[in-house]
Amino acid sequence: MYIFICEDSIDGIFTGVYNAWASRYGHANVSLTTQIPDNYSLFHEYISVETDLEKSAKVARTLRNRMDAESYEALCQAALASESFSKRRHSINKADALYKTIVLALSLPDSSKVLNYLGEPYVNCVFQLSLSTSNEAHHLLGFLRFQELENGVLFAKIHPKNHVLPFLGEHFQDRLPQDHFMIYDETRQLAALHPKGKGFFITGTEDLDWEQLKRLSPQELEYQKLWCKFFDSIAVEARINPKLQNQNLPKRFRRDIVEFADRGDH
Repeated sequence: MYIFICEDSIDGIFTGVYNAWASRYGHANVSLTTQIPDNYSLFHEYISVETDLEKSAKVARTLRNRMDAESYEALCQAALASESFSKRRHSINKADALYKTIVLALSLPDSSKVLNYLGEPYVNCVFQLSLSTSNEAHHLLGFLRFQELENGVLFAKIHPKNHVLPFLGEHFQDRLPQDHFMIYDETRQLAALHPKGKGFFITGTEDLDWEQLKRLSPQELEYQKLWCKFFDSIAVEARINPKLQNQNLPKRFRRDIVEFADRGDH
């Protein structure tokens, strides 16, 4: 068995798909993973994959030509899902599930139908991974809370299970085109940055000025006080329902919602 070890990203996995396919070892003799094994097997050959944007683009172009936009987006969402979710729910490597699903898709007369083959474990894994990323991104579109900094930049911090920054960046780029904003994924130490009037991009956060991110505008501080007063004024003690509140606003999102975080309500 030949094990291709690739970067945990769309480009990394697509490069792995390209190299594995081009290797001619045979699909049944190839496996992809995004994690270096703890113990190497004597009977496996391990091949490191260096991410190549040109190869990734070729795989992406082939998939877009062979399947509809919805199916292609599902594959991308699966690639951005947490590897731990794949292992916990399916005991299958995320990258390998994607590789086997792509192989199946390209063997079908209509590649867009591949996600209908849920009886195949790899396809089912990809479908569940895609759903996990999509659902989390959808939740964060409602729960993400921007704060206005002293310099006018809108700043939000998140701790997602999956890599949802590309979806959030695209969403808010369309809705806040004339604002500088930054969405910081503290789990992955990445940020989606959007300069006013331009497109967003994702970058590392090693050079960020963390002190500047703590300095809020006077208007922001006032809005936070007003919101807390509103929250208290409409509360009816006899109707407090923690169970329903947890359903509507899961606790894991509250650490990044300013008013909840300030109250220590986690």
